[in-house]
Amino acid sequence: MGIFSDRRERAVVGMFRIGLISDTHGLLRPEAVSALTGCDRIVHAGDVGDPTILVTLRTLAPATAVRGNNDRGAWADALPDSAHLVVGGVTIHVLHDLAALDISPASRVVVSGHSHRPSVVERDGVLYVNPGSAGRRRFKLPVAVGELRLDGDAISVRIITLDCVTPRMA
Repeated sequence: MGIFSDRRERAVVGMFRIGLISDTHGLLRPEAVSALTGCDRIVHAGDVGDPTILVTLRTLAPATAVRGNNDRGAWADALPDSAHLVVGGVTIHVLHDLAALDISPASRVVVSGHSHRPSVVERDGVLYVNPGSAGRRRFKLPVAVGELRLDGDAISVRIITLDCVTPRMA
């Protein structure tokens, strides 16, 4: 975890670790929980699949979630289509499907899901992050989550491939 033992110490000096997760589709793997433990905040970029996943994530850290195209029911209706967060002075825009982003973002980071394909791309000063799918493996895509680190003006991101042996999704 580095020189800071807990979230409070990192936050005081302006360092933040934000866990990124998407496309759980009703399956919250223990490997994902382990990777997100110790985060200062968690962002779920949609296709949650089961509201108890959000309950569990919120026991780890404050969590923000958006509705994905497969999220249905009263619990999902309560989720926004998109969200804006400001963490450590950095504006983060969250939505499920990047194709739905029809405006030039005023954010420094855009987090999305939907494709199940992890990616990190910087365009015009904006960092676009898709943590991939943390749910059932789909095709030959990796099962993954992401980690966004904010340290003052410095932003870094990494994709964490989870070592999992669980059901596949066709």
